[in-house]
This record gives sequence, structure tokens and C-alpha cells, in this order.
Amino acid sequence: MNAVGNGINKDEKVKNIIFVVVLFGLISCFGDVMYEGARSANGQYLNLLGISAAKVGLIYGIGEFLGYGLRIVSGKLSDSTGKHWIFIFIGYGFLLVVPLMGLTGSWNILWILILLERVGKALRNPPKDTILSQVAENHVGTGFVFGLQEALDQLGAFAGPLVFTLVFWLSGRQDVAAYQTGYRVLIFAYGLVMLSVYFAYKKISKYNLVREGEVIFRGSDKLTKTFWIYCLFAFLSSFGFVAFSIIGFHLKDKEILPDGSITLFYAIAMIVDAVFALLIGRIYDLIKKKQQNKKAGLLSLAFIPFATMALPFLALSNHVPLVVAGMVMFGIIMGAHETIMRSAIADITSFKKRGTAYGIFNAIYGLAFLAGSSIMGWMYDSLPLMSIGLLVVVIELLALLVFFVMKKNVSLGDADLSV
Repeated sequence: MNAVGNGINKDEKVKNIIFVVVLFGLISCFGDVMYEGARSANGQYLNLLGISAAKVGLIYGIGEFLGYGLRIVSGKLSDSTGKHWIFIFIGYGFLLVVPLMGLTGSWNILWILILLERVGKALRNPPKDTILSQVAENHVGTGFVFGLQEALDQLGAFAGPLVFTLVFWLSGRQDVAAYQTGYRVLIFAYGLVMLSVYFAYKKISKYNLVREGEVIFRGSDKLTKTFWIYCLFAFLSSFGFVAFSIIGFHLKDKEILPDGSITLFYAIAMIVDAVFALLIGRIYDLIKKKQQNKKAGLLSLAFIPFATMALPFLALSNHVPLVVAGMVMFGIIMGAHETIMRSAIADITSFKKRGTAYGIFNAIYGLAFLAGSSIMGWMYDSLPLMSIGLLVVVIELLALLVFFVMKKNVSLGDADLSV
């Protein structure tokens, strides 16, 4: 009998599930030390190299589109082949490009490395989310599991930016050489993340939590009406989310904060993300339980458009107290995006189509970032700063309109409404 066979009691199985989630969290933690560390510095570094805000926004947007858009391919392939771990190993392997950023000051090479890092994330995330959602949904709740995983994930997102902060403070420099040192130091995290992936693979194979046939083959091979409405809501909500590459560029360009403080505040935002992820994940599960409706957790998404509307007026301010408030708001929005927006997919799709659903959702999500970041980068260079805030307000009001359509659909239920 395998480690999680019928002979094991439910409490023991839940402990094994939590153990698996923690393992995934450690993998994400070390991965985030690398790529969130780099992302906390990329906007300022590109500014230092003389790159315009429009180009920064465009490259960030393309990167996010690749990072999310290609997930439709890895999602479909993971569904059809069942080879989840191959995608996970290759995807995390791509993180090697992060320390390689510290070996070049050439814009032509740097933007390729930035995009390759996002491709790696696209390869690994759908199979990882599919495994997490399956081991969670029948025993401990998807909101709790994604919330716990996000909290552990964000420990790395906190530590990564601090690498650059320490480099700036210890060296007393904010030049190209200092940034390159920060990138190169992250090679140590690369070794840890790959060791963790291997260790998790061996342990999860032992527990065998993702091979329950009665779960894998249950459910419709269609995607529901709620899913498509939800994707439209996610597109609009994410379109108006001001990327940190734009925020960091702004803080560097206007000399509002020193470089070390910019990365430090990004690290603080990641801690806010971690704490809020646990809170909103729990709320998500409680709403489902109270209403006895698996899709009711979608109602917890209502606050996201309001928070997103406030972000540009805070984070793109020229006043430090408002910027600090903006970074806290940035962390709150990220916590919601990474927790309940991912959890919702598991609750509105069958496992049979979940890898595909995560792929489609992330492709739409990435398209929103491509459009939003590119437009906001151009607006930053060409129009008054207030124009970005006005654009965000209009987009998020549309997101709220779609939310109320989705709310009505959830209340009615659409178990048989597939498209």
C-alpha cells in the first residue's frame, strides 16, 4: 500500500498534504529570492543604463505576456501528458539567467535574459498549480493551501530584494557595478532551488498524492460560463495594475528614494503580500463554506478593483509617505492576485480541464499586463502623470461592472452552463 493509500486516516493524510504544500512553498521561496530580487532592481537598473520608461514598460509587458501567455501551452501539455515534473524541473532551471544578468551591461543581451526568466515561469506554474489544487481541494481547502503556499513563497520575495539593498548599503554605491554584483550573488539561491525541486519530487512521489484516479477523471471536459466571465474580470483588474517596473523607474527617475530604499520597500511589500495572502485565503474558504457554494469564494474578489484604483495615486506620487502607503497597497493587491485569483480556477473547473484552464487564465492575465504596462510606460514618457491614474480608474470601473455580472452568475449557479 502506498503512503497515502486507503489504510491511512484522514488526519494523517492532511498532515502529508500540508507537508507537500510546505515543500512547494520552499521551492517557490528560493525561486523568489532570485526572480523577485531581480524584479525589484530591473526598473532602476534599466533607468541607469539610459532606457526610457516606454521601453521598460514594453519589455516588462512582453515578459509578463510570455510568462503568463505561454502557460496555455504548458497547461495543455501537462494535461495531455501528465508529465508535470518535467515542466517543473525545466522551468526552474531557466532561473539560471538571473545571475547571468550580472555578467552583462548590454541592453541587447539583458532584455533577452529578462524574457527568458519569464518563459521559465510559464513552463513550471500550470503543472505546479494543478498538483497543488488537486491535493488541496478535497481535504484542506484551496484558499488555505494557496494562501499558505503564497506566504512561504513571499519569504523569498522579501529576501531577494534585500540582497540588492545590502549590496548598495555595504558597497556605498548605486552604479552599474553594484547592480551586477547583486545579480551575481543570486547564483547561491539557484543551487538551493534546484536541490529543493529534486527533494520535493522524491518526497511527493512517495506520498503519491496526485494520482487519485477518481479525482483525475472526474468532471466535465467543458469550461463553464463562469470561467469565461471570470477571465474577463481578471483581464480588466490586471490591466489597471501598475507594475513595479514602472513604480521603481518613477522613484529612481524623480530621485524620490535612494536605490537601496526602493528595493527595501519592495521587500516590505512582499511581506504584506505574504500576510494578506493567508488572511484573504481564509476568507475565501469561509465564504464558500458559509454559502455552501464552491464558486462563492469569487465574491471575495470585490475589493481588488477598488484597491487597484488607489495604487497609481499613491505609488506614483512624489511624496514619500504616499509612496510607502502605495507599496503596502501593492503588496495587498499582489496577495489577492496570487492567492484567491489562482484558487478560483480550481473551484470553477474540473481537474480534467484544470491545466488547460490555468493556461488560458494565465494567457489572458499576461495579455493584460502586456497591454497595461506598455500603455502606462508610454503615458509616463508622453503625458501628465495624472493620466495613468485616470486610465486605471476607468478600467477598474469596467472590472467592477463585470464583477457584478459574475456575482449574479455565481448566485444562480452554472453547473450545466458550459461553453
